[in-house]
Amino acid sequence: MEATELIKKVRRIEIKTRGLTRHIFAGQYHSAFKGRGIAFSEVREYIYGDDIRSIDWNVTARFNHPYVKVFEEERELTVVLLIDVSGSGNFGTTVSFKRDVMTEIAAVLSFSAIFNNDKIGVIFFSDKVEKFIPPKKGRKHILRIIRELLDFTSESRKTNLNVPLQFLTNAIKKRCTAFIISDFIAPDFEDALRIASKKHDIAALKVFDPVETSIPNIGLIKISDSETGAEKWIDTSTKSSRKAYEQWWREHTGIIKDIFKRCGVDAACFSTGEDYVKPLINLFKTR
Repeated sequence: MEATELIKKVRRIEIKTRGLTRHIFAGQYHSAFKGRGIAFSEVREYIYGDDIRSIDWNVTARFNHPYVKVFEEERELTVVLLIDVSGSGNFGTTVSFKRDVMTEIAAVLSFSAIFNNDKIGVIFFSDKVEKFIPPKKGRKHILRIIRELLDFTSESRKTNLNVPLQFLTNAIKKRCTAFIISDFIAPDFEDALRIASKKHDIAALKVFDPVETSIPNIGLIKISDSETGAEKWIDTSTKSSRKAYEQWWREHTGIIKDIFKRCGVDAACFSTGEDYVKPLINLFKTR
């Protein structure tokens, strides 16, 4: 992408998403995510009525008298976006590709974090960690993230969610709020998600295209897997073919939902054919 074209696109996204953040999301983001983490502050002597679970046994043993840990809410959060840059993001049958929707959602979350004085970082992933931008504050930092989203070319076109989740668990030492932005068409990732969600506060944002839910009757077509390059002919005029695909999609969607539920991860779905504002607001409200 030419530099001048890239600058224009960055500016358009900044104007749109910053406006949405200021007028719609800023307060809801604050209430949904602020104060969810707690940080150790100090120890003090045990007072009758204190929760025994907060007793610091090491200090208690040292002074032969019960002491408890005192915690305080973390006013400043670290937000990390895990963004799927695999080949399947370059698909769309409406006004936007899945990657376009992912980019705008990521920009809204980035500006929301900055307006609430939080740090924001990004993990771009395919079947590996393609790039890691450490958490920082500031408008320049956000604009760098948006530029990368618009112009980033991944080395691999495949998807493996286990890799970025393991990277998140190991690289981000302090508890953070993490948003996974992906279509979640990937091999099993439940174990890695469960481990990561025990350490971090995670929300899953699933982006899909309407055509992915059901195949239209358009006769004999050749489809290509954007991640593997494999091609296959399908006769969409047969009802059995369309029903088989729809059943697969329902089963796939159900499996993903169950994984999120078992791992205690909040989730929202975004269609390329609809506005992403409403489902994002609903996600914030449910928290």
